[in-house]
Amino acid sequence: MNISSNNRVLMLLENTNYPQDTRSCQEAAALVSAGYRMSIICPTARGQACRETLDGVRVYRFPAPRRAEGFLGYLWEYGYSMAAIFLISLRIFFGEGFDYIHGHNPPDTFVFIAAFYKLFGKRFVYDHRDLSPEMYRVRFPGSGNRFVHSALVLLEKLSCRLADHVVTANASHKKIEMERDHVPESSISIVRNGPDQDQFQPVENDLVRTPQTKTIIGYAGVTGFQDGVDYLLRAMQHLVYDLDRTDVVCVIVGSGAAIQYLKSLAQSLRLSNYVVFTGWLERPEMISHISVADICVAPEPSNFYNDRCTVIKILEYMALAKPIVAFDLPEHRFSAKEAAVFVKGNDEFAFARTIAELVDDPARRQAMGSFGRRRIETELAWQYSIPNLLAAYQTEQDKCQPVFANR
Repeated sequence: MNISSNNRVLMLLENTNYPQDTRSCQEAAALVSAGYRMSIICPTARGQACRETLDGVRVYRFPAPRRAEGFLGYLWEYGYSMAAIFLISLRIFFGEGFDYIHGHNPPDTFVFIAAFYKLFGKRFVYDHRDLSPEMYRVRFPGSGNRFVHSALVLLEKLSCRLADHVVTANASHKKIEMERDHVPESSISIVRNGPDQDQFQPVENDLVRTPQTKTIIGYAGVTGFQDGVDYLLRAMQHLVYDLDRTDVVCVIVGSGAAIQYLKSLAQSLRLSNYVVFTGWLERPEMISHISVADICVAPEPSNFYNDRCTVIKILEYMALAKPIVAFDLPEHRFSAKEAAVFVKGNDEFAFARTIAELVDDPARRQAMGSFGRRRIETELAWQYSIPNLLAAYQTEQDKCQPVFANR
């Protein structure tokens, strides 16, 4: 690739940290390897420095706001975060400078910061990784405010229309960007999430397995209200008490907004002896726990939001050669194909029955796991997304006529 002098990228994150966030970390590494100079602004996590350089990436952090609760809480969180990010961006602008703003949603309020810098000839790459209007409809069913939903749609449209290029996670997102947000296809690049196949290698260990445990069911990911872990717990109740599979244990690796509710639900469903919550684990520990699983699960129910999402957990299960049970969602089918058994209709009992069928069929589990690993190795590993990301930037490099050189 021919890298010109206009190669300075400022990446913005609000609701996640760096380098804990996989997508931004992989994108930054790919851009640095291609000769771009990277700066990132994000909130702090516990124990992180306010400023440091990691693998060639300059990281600037601001104190993370308290977790939002309710409408006023979200206004405070996003208002405070946008102010903090803007102030740090000014310091970078008058220091080492930047040519591109690469904003990861959510939220879509980065568009206001991008609009300011576009006055100075900076280009805006909008990384559309979540559908905020659909998320809102799922997170607040029946009680959502129509004005808030309309505002989220408007912010998405503004972000897409102001962006010089839209980087998106899958074809479902691209369809929305073209139909709802009226973005020309030539301005959209699909950059799929994908695991690093060298990092995701099964690890032999005896974690959580006991002489009484015949089968381990694994879940690894965020435990938010939209992630369907409550569906998984109710399926586990059917598996244990209706299908009499008492020699199973479900290991749930991850944390999120719904974690306390899920722990209470597991207790009320009499699953204390059959479900283990590990909390959030760093990647090596997560891989160790999921490596012992016989079957992995993706219990996201079909809804406005999940039907259009590519969930990284499915790809990570495939990289570890695990058979998968998942609800029948379009993007789940695209990712997993024959590596998963798909359950229709958000049917929790059918989910449990499918798990039981796989428990009794180790040969099928082996074949599914092998298929998934091959699909990662030949099509879906992160390395296959890097050319699309770099091509998107090369497109903007070719257009770029800086207004203020060396600023």
